[in-house]
Amino acid sequence: QVQLEESGGGLVQAGGSLRLSCTASGRTFSGYAMGWFRQAPGKEREFVGKITWNGVDTRYAESVKGRFTISRDNAKNTVYLQMNSLKPEDTAVYYCTAPSRPYDNYARMEYWGKGTLVTVSS
Repeated sequence: QVQLEESGGGLVQAGGSLRLSCTASGRTFSGYAMGWFRQAPGKEREFVGKITWNGVDTRYAESVKGRFTISRDNAKNTVYLQMNSLKPEDTAVYYCTAPSRPYDNYARMEYWGKGTLVTVSS
């Protein structure tokens, strides 16, 4: 059974930085694309970014492009979301997600963590 656990959330002032981590367990980590989504209060969950299964490529939502960076460490079964120049509108619960199909960067994301709260104060 695949389990994803996020950590690293917290309270930060606007302009600050945070790094979120997501550790996967229950299966081989390498070979699977990984993604990050977020859900702000009163809003729908939205895509933040993803990293390909081989770590070569990343994609980001326009709202975070240039400020957020996704990376992965297969030896640690962990994917990271480095968030810089944070804005109050980045306040949300951030979720890590993974697909069930390996070696497919477009596979549907089927596994989700419980999320970690990021609050950015103005």
